[in-house]
Amino acid sequence: MKCLSSSPMAPDSARPETSADTRINLVGLSRDSLRETLGTLGQKPFRAKQLWHWMYHRGATDFAAMTDLAKDLRAKLEDHCVVARPTLAREQISTDGTRKWLLAFADGQKAETVFIPEEDRGAVCVSSQVGCTLTCRFCHTGTQRLVRNLTPAEIVGQFMVARDSCGEWPTPTDERRMLSNVVMMGMGEPLYNFDNVATALKIVMADDGIALGKRRITLSTSGVVPEIHRCGAELGVNLAVSLHAPDDDTRSLIMPINKKYPLKDLMDACRNYPGASNARRITFEYVMLKGINDTISHARALVKLVKDIPCKFNLIPFNVWPGSLYECSDPQTVEKFAQILWDAGYSAPVRTPRGRDILAACGQLKTDSERLSAKEQRLRDAAEAEAAQQAWAEKEASF
Repeated sequence: MKCLSSSPMAPDSARPETSADTRINLVGLSRDSLRETLGTLGQKPFRAKQLWHWMYHRGATDFAAMTDLAKDLRAKLEDHCVVARPTLAREQISTDGTRKWLLAFADGQKAETVFIPEEDRGAVCVSSQVGCTLTCRFCHTGTQRLVRNLTPAEIVGQFMVARDSCGEWPTPTDERRMLSNVVMMGMGEPLYNFDNVATALKIVMADDGIALGKRRITLSTSGVVPEIHRCGAELGVNLAVSLHAPDDDTRSLIMPINKKYPLKDLMDACRNYPGASNARRITFEYVMLKGINDTISHARALVKLVKDIPCKFNLIPFNVWPGSLYECSDPQTVEKFAQILWDAGYSAPVRTPRGRDILAACGQLKTDSERLSAKEQRLRDAAEAEAAQQAWAEKEASF
């Protein structure tokens, strides 16, 4: 099937505003909340199951199309409720088939969603926040301050918009679906918005609706240690960790979150992630930054760091974005780095960049909500890059 054309919690002042339409959006409600909402309209619980089927299996947005509901109920639902998606503000299509959607929410804020197609399947990269609180130095999203968390409706709605665009309703009853996976790797840190992310993913996983199993869902975190175990225990999805350095000095310089949750704590959380095994390995994402984290010494330190963790690596060539001072490691450097990991018994494929021409590749997502000036960004990146290089040079000298 091919697609058709076309941190801490956010502060109270940044919570989504209501639109002019005061009707209740049924998308994003948990099963219990959906039953309660229908109960206030005098409806019995089984109506929730019918609505769930129409929304998440068939993709319906018009109550008039829900033909197994009585006409008077459809009229009442029309008066009090909506089945609303985020608004599509812009769609871009890469030369490699990658799609990026800029989605607008009821309060005017925006976030980006990406579809990465393969030959017979594809992953939808979903955002969890408008902006991000983590300021990772190599990530374009990190230059945009956190505006607010996304709601469950806004999170699951991203996947529903992707299905709208690809014409993949109703839910395929076999495995021949183009939108086969969800990766929580878009804008924001999912574990700083865990409750809303969990509600949305439980909707995605429900077998009588969108019906994506937990093995087809990957949540990526920059290392919010206290929430990692909870993620595995409550959701059981695949875990990916944005690692990007084998020592605290380098990681703290390019990922400030490491100062709060250092590598020892992060590795302990990974070793104890519920369900992790050789059959379900944790993925360590590692962006290759020239002269920062890509030496043979870094690779050997990485092997020691992950000892006894069932894991694999995903080496990511740095995707350059406007204003960034970092460079991607040379191909020969990446190859040598990967070989050291392979020789130590770890899978370490090099990710093929996708959607670079539309700024849809890893680390490139960014909206216009808040931007640093180009000069401010260049100065900050230059200082951090120099500090990272100096720290590692001193560490290597001590070996």
